[in-house]
Amino acid sequence: TMYIPSNVQNYEDLRMELPSEKLQLEWVYGYRGRDCRSNLYLLASGEVVYFIACVVVLYHIQQKTQRHYLRHTDCVRCLAVHPDKVRVATGQTAGVDKDGKPLQPFVHIWDSSTLLTLQQIGLGCFERGVGSLAFSLADYGAYLCVIDDSNEHMLSVWDCAKGNRQAEIKSTNESVLTVEFSPTDSSNIITSGKSHIYFWTWQGSTLTKKQGIFGKYKKPKFIHCFVFNANGDVLTGDSEGNILTWGKAAADIRTLGKGAKETFQIVKQSKAHEGSVFSLCLLRCGSVLSGGGKDRRIIQWSPSLIVEKETEIPEQYGPVRTIAEGDGDELLIGTTRNALLRGSFSKGFTPIIQGHTDELWGLATHPSQNLFLTCSYDKQVCMWNSSEHTLAWSTTLEESGLCADFHPSGKVAAVGLNTGRWLVLDTETQQVVSHYTDGNEQLSVVRYSPDGNFLAVGSHDNFIYIYSVAENERKYSRFGKCTGHSSFITHLDWSKDSKFIMSNSGDYEILYWDVAGGCKLLRNRFESRNREWASYTCVLGFHVFGVWPDGSDGTDINSLCRSHNEKVVAVADDFCKVHLFQYPCAKPKAPSHMYAGHGSHVTNVRFTHNDSHLISMGGKDTSIFQWRMYDSDLVRSQSISSVELAYDP
Repeated sequence: TMYIPSNVQNYEDLRMELPSEKLQLEWVYGYRGRDCRSNLYLLASGEVVYFIACVVVLYHIQQKTQRHYLRHTDCVRCLAVHPDKVRVATGQTAGVDKDGKPLQPFVHIWDSSTLLTLQQIGLGCFERGVGSLAFSLADYGAYLCVIDDSNEHMLSVWDCAKGNRQAEIKSTNESVLTVEFSPTDSSNIITSGKSHIYFWTWQGSTLTKKQGIFGKYKKPKFIHCFVFNANGDVLTGDSEGNILTWGKAAADIRTLGKGAKETFQIVKQSKAHEGSVFSLCLLRCGSVLSGGGKDRRIIQWSPSLIVEKETEIPEQYGPVRTIAEGDGDELLIGTTRNALLRGSFSKGFTPIIQGHTDELWGLATHPSQNLFLTCSYDKQVCMWNSSEHTLAWSTTLEESGLCADFHPSGKVAAVGLNTGRWLVLDTETQQVVSHYTDGNEQLSVVRYSPDGNFLAVGSHDNFIYIYSVAENERKYSRFGKCTGHSSFITHLDWSKDSKFIMSNSGDYEILYWDVAGGCKLLRNRFESRNREWASYTCVLGFHVFGVWPDGSDGTDINSLCRSHNEKVVAVADDFCKVHLFQYPCAKPKAPSHMYAGHGSHVTNVRFTHNDSHLISMGGKDTSIFQWRMYDSDLVRSQSISSVELAYDP
């Protein structure tokens, strides 16, 4: 039962309208390096192109700006850049819409200067997703080769201009990691992956393959990458840490007849890295770079594979996933710990983009500064600067953080962990100033009272533990315990006078507590109908029940947050979407602005201290999005040109 507040004179007359406020994606934190490859390139514009979740990011290093290509309906898995360094092809995985219907994977070819889609390729042709793709080079990118994620890893060649399929064949049941056209002859295509390298000949609608023979050399478990060097040989990098040189051998006309083609055979093996060789990159000067997994080394080799230079990536950034050549002697490195680095052999490497490496749940925005805090299953706690778009600091905990909140002073933040332990961190020094344990189950919410005198800790053991806060937010004493929920605590909010709490639980209960009066459960809910709440993050309640879609099962909304000006409420749902509703939102089927981009359930949303931005987190996709909030009525009245409005989804 929900009681209508007395200031609602006539519930029937309440109108649910779209808010005039809208969101625009301003910044994406993170990069998908942990399980994707060949996904980092420099464009003609000076922008770096890469992807995370459903977003392809164009990041201008010097100008520190981002643009975003947002036409994918599920996670982007692969990326190729046309020889003109302007056109880009991106392939995505299959998805499902909110009704459970499958969304088919496809490839988009698009213009990176205008962000306009030029061609959609393969809708209905690819199974599960697109694993890798490549533009042809000898004919200036006329064709695109695509490998899907089906069991047979179908290899297909497409005409980029017409968008139609020229040829298709089953490639192998083993996983395929990479594909490229020969730079001098588009009828030659190479694929490699788990225990194989195949040399393909494409003619008209037929594709024929020759398997690479390892002979006296040990067959590696994976061939992760390959490049064509300046004289037409193929160099492969594998899981044994070797670079194998495959040279062309004359065609065997005697046994195969006149039409026989020359073949590739191993002519040299060079030990390059301890652990896998994850990346090879041909430089403009003809030298080759190799990037190591286990050893995190980057080595520059002469054309005859003599070591010229080497360096090691710091351990905190993880193994090298991919290497791209920047301007001058600058290199761009993507790592398996989802960091993008720039630098050179002489100057070393510094991060330009960093991110979490595992599922994200905990989010808190600073009460007075442009800072926000995130915590994840990866045990990292990160402080981000939302005006500079940078990582201010990160620290590693012994356990996974699931929830966080800033004290109203902003000097400390509490982080709840998956073990029942919670810590208080000094936001300046990153030091743990206090730590306590409540129960032995995971904590789902920590929340300071608006006056800063109390901390409420909500646990999966069905209790809310209340602590009094003293000595510059460094001393915590157990004040009481709220007992009465029959399922785990999911969300809670404090009243504006810091005396009461409203809480939600896993069995969809809404309970009210008199904390000041001794943590008593208020059995008469009618008395709480007019109480004013300092924050509104409870997903169940009179003021927000209109955000729930028809036929919801109660878990469809993971998080919501009312803006500080109490005009709108942002919602994070299980279908990868962020919504913006008017507040209060107290009638069913209320309309909302809906925003896509995340590739997983959206786990949390929070407004920044002055409502200028909304932060959202994409659970398993490890991405953090920063949305600029603007008033579209205001924009219209200032008659901004239609070009700028054209971006609005």
